[in-house]
Amino acid sequence: MDTKELYAALALLEKERGISVDYMLSQIQRAIVVACKNTYGGNEDVTVVIDKEKQDFDVYLNKEVVEEVLDKNSEISLEQAREISADYNLGDKVGFKLDPKEFGRIAINTSRSIIRQGIRDGEKGQMLQEFQSKNHELVTATVERVDEKSGAVTIRIGKAEAVLPRGEQVGNEEFTEGDHIKVYIADVQESERGPRAIISRTHPDFVKRLFETEVPEIYDGTVEIKSVSREAGSRTKLAVWSKDKDVDAVGACIGAKGARVGTIVNELGGEKIDIIVYDEDPAKFIAAALSPATVLSVKVADDGSKICRVTVPDGQLSLAIGNKGQNARLAARLTGWKIDIRPESGFFGEDDDDELFGGKANTEAAPQEEAVDEDTDGQPLTEYSQENEAEE
Repeated sequence: MDTKELYAALALLEKERGISVDYMLSQIQRAIVVACKNTYGGNEDVTVVIDKEKQDFDVYLNKEVVEEVLDKNSEISLEQAREISADYNLGDKVGFKLDPKEFGRIAINTSRSIIRQGIRDGEKGQMLQEFQSKNHELVTATVERVDEKSGAVTIRIGKAEAVLPRGEQVGNEEFTEGDHIKVYIADVQESERGPRAIISRTHPDFVKRLFETEVPEIYDGTVEIKSVSREAGSRTKLAVWSKDKDVDAVGACIGAKGARVGTIVNELGGEKIDIIVYDEDPAKFIAAALSPATVLSVKVADDGSKICRVTVPDGQLSLAIGNKGQNARLAARLTGWKIDIRPESGFFGEDDDDELFGGKANTEAAPQEEAVDEDTDGQPLTEYSQENEAEE
C-alpha cells in the first residue's frame, strides 16, 4: 500500500477543504476496524499504528492465545503462539500484521463509504465552526449565485456557504454573482442536513453592527447603543448614550457633514435613520423617540405597566403617529413602552381623569434641542435621510 500517496491526498484535502489530516486519519482508522470486522468473522480487535513523520501506518489483527482454538479469526493456540515467541502465555494477545489489500470487496466498499462520510462530517464541522465563530456578527460575504425565481442569494462566508432569503433582504435590492455584501449572522442552528446559519440584512442588529463599524466611539465603548427598532427598507430608530459628558453621542454617530450615517444609509439603500439620545427618565426618552414630532407632556400609568399617554400639539398628531402608524410603532419598540398619543385639545368624550392615569401628575417633556448643521439645509441632525421626508 502506497501510504505516501495517501498522506499527500490527505494534505491536499486539508488545504482545499480545511479538514485536518488528524481527523481524516481517525476516519481511516475507523474504516479499517469495520473492514477487519467484516473480513475476519466479526473480529474488531485491531491495532492501527500511525507514524506521521514517516508517513506510514501498520494494521495488526489481534488474536487471543487459548488452549483450544474455536474461532481461528480471533484465537490462536498456545503452541502456535510460542512458535512466534516463547514468551506468550494463555490469555495474551498476538498481533498479526495485515495488508489492507487483502480485505474483501464488500469490506473495501464499506471503508470507502465511511471515509466519504467522514469527509462530509468534517466539512459540516468546519462549516459549523466557521458560522459559530461569527455568530451575531457583521461579516462580508461573496455572492455565489442568485435564484431568479425565489430571489434567494447563495453567499460564501470564508469556506462556508449560506443562503440569504428574499425575506431577509432590504427592499428591492439586487445582487449579482461576485458582489461583496455585508450580512448579519443572526443565529446558527444544527440540523440533519448540517449546520444552518440564519443570515439577514433586515435584522435590527444589522444596523447596530454597521454603526459599530463606522463609529469609533461606539467600537471603543465611549458611545453606547441602548436600543434599536427597525422596519427594514423604510426606517430605523436608534437610541444612543455616552458615558463621557463631553462627547455628543448623536453627533458622533452622524459624523462630519453626515459622513458616517450617510455611509450606513447608502448600505441600506436609502433607509431613513432617526438617531436620538437615550435618557433614563422614561418621559424624556419617549418624547425623544417620537421625533420629529414635538411632545408637550408624557403621563405614565399608575400601575407600573409601562403604558403612557403622550400629548402633542394638534397640528402634529399625524406627524407623531407617522405614515400608517410607523413613527409611533417604532418609538414603542425602541422604548419598550405602550404609547397612547393624544392631541393637545383632546378627543371628544375622553375622560382625562380615568383610573389608569388619574393619580399621576403630568411629567413635562419639553422637546429636546436638536443640533442643526448648515450643510443639511437646516434639517435636524437627529433625523437623517437622503431625501426630506414628507409626513402626513
